[in-house]
Amino acid sequence: MTTPEAEPSTPDAEDEFQRLGEQLLRTAKSSRTRAAVQALVEERTILSVPAVRHALIVDTDDGEMAHFEGLSGRQHGPDLDEGQRAFLHLVLSMVGIGITTLTSVQDLNDRRLQIMLRAILRLAGNDKLAVGRRL
Repeated sequence: MTTPEAEPSTPDAEDEFQRLGEQLLRTAKSSRTRAAVQALVEERTILSVPAVRHALIVDTDDGEMAHFEGLSGRQHGPDLDEGQRAFLHLVLSMVGIGITTLTSVQDLNDRRLQIMLRAILRLAGNDKLAVGRRL
């Protein structure tokens, strides 16, 4: 069973999602974690799945924090479609969890591919290259 690409639709849900994304970025302890969190926040649909949030987010003294190890071994559990699962595997590989080949990008749509390319640039510490559409 797959989930639709649901995005928060109400202003309250949008504000809550924005707050969560900012909090997870603020509490990211490394550049790898920050790049992975930013990719999930930009992608939105995966982080909107309650089972993913439950496995990923832990409460700390600093507030909510992404704990990617919580998703280790649970990538197949949440109701994610093939594109979401491929994206999540690539994100997890950014933080050193799992072995995912780059051929997984074949399962990404254009939007997710752009997000992943930007995440790879962030991971490399490169702010000079731009990712966008060719006209």
